[in-house]
Amino acid sequence: MTNLLLLGFLPSGSEWIIILIVILLLFGGKKIPELMKGLGKGVKSFKEGVNEAKDEINKAKEDLDKPEDKDQK
Repeated sequence: MTNLLLLGFLPSGSEWIIILIVILLLFGGKKIPELMKGLGKGVKSFKEGVNEAKDEINKAKEDLDKPEDKDQK
C-alpha cells in the first residue's frame, strides 16, 4: 500500500523534461559532465565501502563459526 502512495509522488514524463531543462539552465552544458563524473565517483566509492563492510561481516561470521582448537596447541 505504501509503495502505491509513493508512486503518486514520482514525476511523470513531461515533469522529467522540465526538471532536466531547469538543471541545464542552472548549471550550463559545460558543468553537467563534471557533475555526472563526480556522481559516478561517489557511487563507486559507496559500493566499495558496502563491499568492504560485507567482507568484514563475512570474516567475523567465519571466525565465529570456526571451531577453536585450544587443546591441540
